Parts: sequence; C-alpha cells; structure tokens
Amino acid sequence: MSPRRLVPALILLATLSVASAPVQSQAQVRTPPAEGPNAVSPVLILPPTLPPKLVSSYPAQDQVVAPGVLVLKVAFDQQMSPTAWNYAPADGAEPMDCVKTPRLLADQKTFVLLCRVQANRTYGVTLNAERAGGFANLGDNPAQTATLTFKVSAEAPVTTLRRAMQAASLKDDQTPVQDAPPVSAPAAGGR
Repeated sequence: MSPRRLVPALILLATLSVASAPVQSQAQVRTPPAEGPNAVSPVLILPPTLPPKLVSSYPAQDQVVAPGVLVLKVAFDQQMSPTAWNYAPADGAEPMDCVKTPRLLADQKTFVLLCRVQANRTYGVTLNAERAGGFANLGDNPAQTATLTFKVSAEAPVTTLRRAMQAASLKDDQTPVQDAPPVSAPAAGGR
C-alpha cells in the first residue's frame, strides 16, 4: 500500500481510538446499581412440636348422658388446624349420628360436633383412627389417636340445641354449626 493511502487510514484509526477512549473510561468508572433489600418469601416455618393430646371431652370417658341432641366437645393441648380432622366409630360401640364436619372454636384448641344419641346405648368415637389427614396442630403434626366411649340413659331426651350446649358447658357463641354468610345484593347499575 502506498504511504499516501496509508495516512488517511491511520487518521481514521486514530480518530476511532480517541472517540472510543472516553466511553471505555466511563464504563470503568461506573458502579453497579445499588441492590434493593432481599425479598423474603411468605413461608412460615414452625419449630418441631409434639403430637397434640386430647385433654378434655364432653361427654367424658364412661360418662352417662341424656338421649337426644348432643354436642360432642373435644379439647387438645395445642392450637389445631381447622381443616384437619377425622373421627370414626369406636370398636364395640354404637356409631353416633353426627353432622359431617366438626367446628373449631375461637380458642383454636376445641372442636365441637353436633350429634344425636338414643337411649340405653353405649356410643364410642375414635379420634384420628387414621392419623394421616386427622386432627393436627398448626404445624401439621397429627394428634395422638384417642378413643372416647360413653353411655346414654333412659331419662327425658335433650330436644334443643341450647340445652345440648349447656350440657357441654358451651357459651352462646360456641355453637357447633355456623350461619351461612349473608348473601350479598347484586351490584346496582346497568346490564
């Protein structure tokens, strides 16, 4: 290549290197953007717990109760999950006629279940006959299996929910059934 042609090429090359030099120095001086605080996932980790234990019940083991409406009440020593429970008839005892789902009361330890029992019979229920999916604490640790049996007398039957709740020492706001939520009115406006 002739020196005459080489000079414009060298000038172009020098111009490009000078023009790119400030960009490189700026790139070297820039600091990375400040990082925001670490995001925390909304996972609750509970410490290991012992299995919940049944601490009281109504009727109590081997108690004699009146026939008719009965509110079965079982209380555990820990706060319990409202959606984890199972109960089954106890071996050698009559199965109770109960609504399907027990209600967890506000103390988060006591379940109540509305049932009907007949005179001159022995009833029994096993709590957590199958521990998987049964009554469990907030850490999903299942309660110990417990069996409760009781007898029903031939006295006058309990015919109201209020009397059944009084027998189980429940307050008015501790009913075994809840009212359905109110139906909301349709929104006003055009179609």
